[in-house]
Amino acid sequence: MVGKYASISILSFLLAWLGQRFTHTEPRCRCLYGDSCWPSEDAFIKLAEQLSAPLIYPRPLALPCYSNPDSSACAAVHARWDDGTWRAEHPGATQHPNFEALITPSGEVDACYANSSIGSPCGQGSVPVIGVKALTLADVRIAVKFAAEHNLKFVIKNTGHDFLGRSSGHGSFMLWMHHMKDIAVDEVFRPLGAPEGVYYEFALTIGAGVQWHEAYAAADNANRMIVGGISPGGSVGAAGGWLLGGGHSALSPTYGLGVDNVIQISLVTSTGDHLVANAHHHADLFWALRGGGGGTFGVITSVTYRTYPIVPTVLATMVVSVKSPELTDDVKTAFTELIRITTNLTDAGWGGYAMFESTGDTRGFSLGALVPNVSWEEANRTIMPYFDYVKSLAMSSDSSDEIRNGAFKVEGGATTEWPSFWSLYKHLMPNTGQVGRNLELGSWLLPRDVLDEDHEHVAKVLLENPGLSYELIAGGAVSKVDPSSTGLNPAWRKAVVHAVFGITWPDGASAEEIQQLRGSLESRLTRVRALAPDSGAYLNEASLFEPDARHAFFGGHYEKLRAVKRKYDPTDLFLVTEGVGADEWDEQLRCRV
Repeated sequence: MVGKYASISILSFLLAWLGQRFTHTEPRCRCLYGDSCWPSEDAFIKLAEQLSAPLIYPRPLALPCYSNPDSSACAAVHARWDDGTWRAEHPGATQHPNFEALITPSGEVDACYANSSIGSPCGQGSVPVIGVKALTLADVRIAVKFAAEHNLKFVIKNTGHDFLGRSSGHGSFMLWMHHMKDIAVDEVFRPLGAPEGVYYEFALTIGAGVQWHEAYAAADNANRMIVGGISPGGSVGAAGGWLLGGGHSALSPTYGLGVDNVIQISLVTSTGDHLVANAHHHADLFWALRGGGGGTFGVITSVTYRTYPIVPTVLATMVVSVKSPELTDDVKTAFTELIRITTNLTDAGWGGYAMFESTGDTRGFSLGALVPNVSWEEANRTIMPYFDYVKSLAMSSDSSDEIRNGAFKVEGGATTEWPSFWSLYKHLMPNTGQVGRNLELGSWLLPRDVLDEDHEHVAKVLLENPGLSYELIAGGAVSKVDPSSTGLNPAWRKAVVHAVFGITWPDGASAEEIQQLRGSLESRLTRVRALAPDSGAYLNEASLFEPDARHAFFGGHYEKLRAVKRKYDPTDLFLVTEGVGADEWDEQLRCRV
């Protein structure tokens, strides 16, 4: 009889466990502002009492121009609209205002335009309605636990530099990390859990809110340099999505990507636990964080990077232009030659950007490239033959000393030597620009063999894309890293160039007009993908509508990344567009599918 009752007891236990396992699951949908499940006012009061700063109520950046167009606040909006550093200081602002907007299910555009005379009311759009301004680790843990407890759609934001809309979310709860600005340099840094003898000299540890201009300056003050992002004003965050998505730089052909230079990452997981991940401690998580994408595995609170001795840096610049309604054969030939020699340049350590622009009736491209830690003579040996070739095109197109109107024109085509990368950056990089406009991107990584085998065809396809940016930010040191050593898409280790282009539209454009532009972008991107179908895209600067996001962004690493996410974020609290696990949710990342 004892055995009989024991069997019944075990069976009852199993049935009860199965009932809990399959009927008491996590809610299928996240809770949004306006839903009956949204936390009460009392719940937010109790939350605020635990924090080191008051709750924030993000609003669209252009709101002052609706309430009082003649106010100083509205004047600041117009004066600093393209200032990335200024935009980063506002919790409701993204660097590109289309990510503050929302196309509703009915096809309306809910937005707040800098030009308030367009006639639409200032809408909240995709700007989160309430959030936490994190100043301490405790703030982060409290915010994460609150979002998990109330099953909220959760957005992590630092500077708002993002082309996938991951820094905003309609009806969501925000954690704003921008003010966690601690910086420290350790002359001898030993990662947590590392064995004796494993250490790094002059490691730089930065809080989640530190931007690149701050990180560069801190490294320079310690007589060191660091691999980081390049943007006007250095306003991109140095310890967030840039790193977690891979982190490319003009310095990458010499020193590698961001993921190749990070030593240790601290973060808060969906349970509110604070973890330290490195090669010796939570190594699986450290692997995933290096390329698996931002806003996916946890909230980064600090990052430790390796640094390098300061070395001279040679800069090469050239502008090629023509007055013509279309690109002429000379411009196309100059660009085609650049593609032909690209792998030679990156192998020699050169990194940089060739950017196409159309201004009035002028068409052409500018090239800015740099190489650190080589002699000026050696730098000229590798880059000047290209400049001489392009200048010869100009001479053959115009025999006179003075460039006549409409002729192929070359400006620059020379090099300069600088004491350091940071001195170059401070002197030449503008403080504003590139932000404040509606912009969506398409991109693809181009591998060495494609460039070497058929550079003319590559040029022809790429030149179909107005506003193309041809970026030499891989190859060299990037290609020498074991593809399995990080969670980064293995396509990066074969790539040499990141080709990126996009679409823009004026404020007030209809949803239908925007969709037509997206269709045009996808058509062009399809042809670029066909150049290297087995390659991929850079997660931080890519299409919102990749048809196979798993392949494009993660390659053969996706399943392992998904397993790590299940381990450290079993409820999928951290979800972002195109991120790991996102395809198991609807387009709004609100409900499981």
